[in-house]
Amino acid sequence: MKRMLIILLWVKAYAMTLPAKAIAQTNTLEHDTIQPAKGSAPQNEMEDTISLTLRQVVNMARSGSIASKQAITVRKTKYWEWRTYRSNYQPQLALTGTLPGFMKTTTPVTQPNGSVKFEPIHNNNSTLNLAFSQSITATGGKIYGATELQRFDDFDRNTTLYNAIPYTIGYSQPLFQFNQLKWDKRIAPLLYQESRQQYIADMELIAVKASGYFFDLLLAQVNHQIAESNLQNTRQIQRIADEKFALGKISRNEILQLQLEALKAEKSVGASKRSMEIASLNLRAYTGLQQAKKIALELPPSMINMNVQAEQVLAEAFANNAESIGYLRRIQEARRDVAKARGETGLNATLNANLGYTNTSPSVSKVYRNPQNQQLVEIAFSIPILDWGRSRSRTKTAEANLEFSQYEVEQDKQNFTQAVTTQVTLFDMMKGQVALSAVADSIATEKYEIARSRYVLGNLSITDLSIAFAEKDQAKRDFILALRDFWGAYYELRYLSLYDFEQNKKITYDTFTEH
Repeated sequence: MKRMLIILLWVKAYAMTLPAKAIAQTNTLEHDTIQPAKGSAPQNEMEDTISLTLRQVVNMARSGSIASKQAITVRKTKYWEWRTYRSNYQPQLALTGTLPGFMKTTTPVTQPNGSVKFEPIHNNNSTLNLAFSQSITATGGKIYGATELQRFDDFDRNTTLYNAIPYTIGYSQPLFQFNQLKWDKRIAPLLYQESRQQYIADMELIAVKASGYFFDLLLAQVNHQIAESNLQNTRQIQRIADEKFALGKISRNEILQLQLEALKAEKSVGASKRSMEIASLNLRAYTGLQQAKKIALELPPSMINMNVQAEQVLAEAFANNAESIGYLRRIQEARRDVAKARGETGLNATLNANLGYTNTSPSVSKVYRNPQNQQLVEIAFSIPILDWGRSRSRTKTAEANLEFSQYEVEQDKQNFTQAVTTQVTLFDMMKGQVALSAVADSIATEKYEIARSRYVLGNLSITDLSIAFAEKDQAKRDFILALRDFWGAYYELRYLSLYDFEQNKKITYDTFTEH
């Protein structure tokens, strides 16, 4: 009769725990929503809850996070730097002038006998100049031309004089010097392409971080769910144990042990709720989610329809990643520094040649008649006579830096290759780990249900029940952690290769439009 009473109490307790048991099952892993363990939530609570998937959280971070806005701003900055570079190779046209140039003052004038006399000055000296220039990339020289008109009014003597340069054209050519334009044309396109790929990499890095915050909250929600379910189950077992203790079937020690388990479960509920709130705030802050609704995360799929090979990932990574472009850019910059050091050593000269016309007249209509020819040819140079080896030291330093950059780039390439290969291996390994963790979760849940049934019937000790309790909880956490590692490896592969292996195409973003 006592045994029948115990069985009836167990059946009643088991029926009360069916919602918790259903949540613990992992047979429906695809898009399961983490819900409270105490049955159905009220309607108003459901309306105040927003359900999010992993991909939704990632897309929110890419579009609304501070990190994404920073990436867009950096992308814009690099784009306009690129436009500035391109303008250096286009013809430049400028209009300059002084209108008016009025002045009324006194100035000291030295007399023939050495004395100084202060003479009044009252005039207007206005100038207008229109000039163009065009840089020559191959030689580093510059072609220029100009036209100029100057008017001088002497108000004290009531005279006006015009000076005009109808046109002048010239050429300036550095000799034996460093050609900045040529090296900029080699490096600037690499910098621009690197910035474009870095923008894509920044957006993919946002996905990596967003997935980390997603699983932080998901694990916190699962821990809170486990804690609430454990507290409910512990109290139900405690009620059954009280009946068994009244019938003399168990000892006082087991009652105390269950009371201790109940206290630990209550503490776990409080701690898990605090962790869940912190993880929720972190996710909101990073993704830019402004809604005040509660967040309920859905379990992401445990499989992805894609196969990756290390050779393919490496090929895409070296073709797309900003780091691979940076390798070329760093070597070119080191070679530029060597050329600059050599160009600043020894003979430096500049050839200037100018041909044009000029004229002076009291009338603007006559100033352009019969202009006088003007010509200029000069070579300015400088030769260091004694610098105590400074020029040679600069050159050797630049050459040593080039050699170091080559070794450093080679090492970085090897490290990058190793990182990509390791990530491919990790992704393949985590696919199997997720499946094993799912099976382990299901087994541990079933084992706990059996252990609880045996304890109610008196065939299991409280110690064995606690062990099954802990194994069930740990198996659930291990499954979530395996999912985290799996999806983390997936987004890391995208970040390293900048390639979408699901759709078999390069990753691009159209957030920033170039004008």
